[in-house]
Amino acid sequence: MPQFMSAQDAVKLIHSGDRVFVHGSAATPIKLLNALADRASELKEVELVAISLLTELEIAKPIYRDSFYFNSLFVSASIREAIHDGRGDYIPIFLSEISRLFEKNILPIDVALLHVSAPDKHGFCSLGTSVDVVRSAAHCAKILVAQVNPNMPRTHGDGFIHVSKFHALVECNDPLPEVSYSNNLSQEDLTIGRHVASLVDDRSTLQMGIGSIPDAALKAMGHCKDLGVHTEMFSDGVMELIRKGIITNSYKKKHPGKVVSGFTIGSKALYEFLDDNPQFAFLEASYVNDTRVIRANPKVVAINSAIEVDITGQVCADSIGTYQYSGVGGQMDFIRGAALSDGGKPIIALPSATKKGVSKIVTEIKSGAGIVTTRAHMHYLVTEYGIAYLYGKNLRQRAYEILKVAHPDHCENLEKEIIKRFGSRSHPAR
Repeated sequence: MPQFMSAQDAVKLIHSGDRVFVHGSAATPIKLLNALADRASELKEVELVAISLLTELEIAKPIYRDSFYFNSLFVSASIREAIHDGRGDYIPIFLSEISRLFEKNILPIDVALLHVSAPDKHGFCSLGTSVDVVRSAAHCAKILVAQVNPNMPRTHGDGFIHVSKFHALVECNDPLPEVSYSNNLSQEDLTIGRHVASLVDDRSTLQMGIGSIPDAALKAMGHCKDLGVHTEMFSDGVMELIRKGIITNSYKKKHPGKVVSGFTIGSKALYEFLDDNPQFAFLEASYVNDTRVIRANPKVVAINSAIEVDITGQVCADSIGTYQYSGVGGQMDFIRGAALSDGGKPIIALPSATKKGVSKIVTEIKSGAGIVTTRAHMHYLVTEYGIAYLYGKNLRQRAYEILKVAHPDHCENLEKEIIKRFGSRSHPAR
């Protein structure tokens, strides 16, 4: 059985040149990362691989440039600066396929830094709030180091690891990082949420991306009955709809009666609600985000957002020009899965303009930006000005349909560009 030791001693298992996987989201192992930063003078070129790391991180500061390199699978706020000043880079990949990188030895893992619950009476710890790709990374890593925290919920599903598998354990009693998307919803968010909710039928299966709009949509679903959840992630809004009896998961084909997810980010109240709660199953992203699994559920409604959308329906959701803002994540997994589901509705929802008044509906995606969702995958585009339905429409028809949900301040210029490109009239629908 591994012994408990100090974080400083535990991270001595990491050597120069190692590739280290780091547990992410609400399970970011901050105590271990801080201890690793303290060893910076002894280490060179340690590669840190993660999806989404939360909170301000000491180890991401420029002074550690020579010691640590972030080879990230998703660019979260805590490491954006590091990515953009040469102390890291981004690997474009679908969330559903990340586990393959470890399992096929494309990204072999030397050490995994994990954040787990206290062991139960059988000696099993839980990966808690984040199972997604972590179970695969832990299985493939040569060395497992874990901070053990009584504040980490014991979640049901794929995330159990026996304490005997760890090479080092570190006691931790820190609160988990909290994120609230619903406390500061704007009127635009609430309006968009109502439009999205109007597309949700009873007995639908929901997927929500990250951000305020999915939570605003959940707040507006009080009219619905017997909703299910099969999603890569969720936040407090799901908990509230379960308590109201709106989410029952009764009509799902996959895992009926359970919320299925890969990870969660939210409040302390949410983490307490999840603890040992059999209504939730935290499963691997390679399964949760598999389109074959997603499409098996009825009426899948996938709610995702974007940075900008062009007039043909191309979606940029990960970058602002050449500036890597986030990542591909699971958007395409669910947009496609929802489209293939019986009665499914793939939705991209976003404000029509930025807070500075710049249109998010554009004639051309910014030079250097990435297309996360192609125009061929687009069905519904939602802004505060309404719902545009694009499926089956030609490029000209799409442009005029999208124009209807653009911000009024930009409609004139957009229409001029549409006329220049496609002419002034759309072909009548038959």
